[in-house]
Amino acid sequence: MSLVKLTIKGISYSQTQNGAYALILNEVDGDRKLPIVIGAFEAQSIAIALENEIKPPRPLTHDLFKTFADRFDILVKQVIIHKLVDGVFFSSIICERDKIEEIIDARTSDAIALALRFQAPIFTYQNILEKAGFYNTADSESNTTMEDGSLTEPETFGAEEENQSPYKKLSLFELHDQLEVAVQEEDYEKAARIRDEISKREDTNLEPNI
Repeated sequence: MSLVKLTIKGISYSQTQNGAYALILNEVDGDRKLPIVIGAFEAQSIAIALENEIKPPRPLTHDLFKTFADRFDILVKQVIIHKLVDGVFFSSIICERDKIEEIIDARTSDAIALALRFQAPIFTYQNILEKAGFYNTADSESNTTMEDGSLTEPETFGAEEENQSPYKKLSLFELHDQLEVAVQEEDYEKAARIRDEISKREDTNLEPNI
């Protein structure tokens, strides 16, 4: 079976599963998306790894594992999502130490959080992508579910009006100040949302009209 390289497209809140998030992986050499339901802690850990400006005052579990692995010369070479059973994805972490390769079983969310920290590639098999992946076309406007229960479209929380960012009226100075407070309080979900607003503002060079 041939391997397909994936990259992270984004994370969104799952409206159908309370406290869960949809991690969307994108086929590198194609248009298919692979959605995976993950927990809030894992979503925060992945978001922090994606956001270079968010530095936790204390290491998260995945940061601690990275430090531990570095200390003992353990390298994470790649992550493979190798199985899908009843809507649950199974993954393996391919590690190497002293030129000896080891395969470690892991939850997919943990494996991806570690892959980001080691800058290791993420793969899945072609048959899994064919079974659980989807094409993000204009015809697929509604949220649907595969027969095995895996999400086929990331879902947002609440109505469109409820999704308006509470940070839109804040200045960049105020946003950076709140970002620092959120990180110190270890509210990483809030920090990620503030960072998203800062990124949008810096990309467009816009300030809110107050």
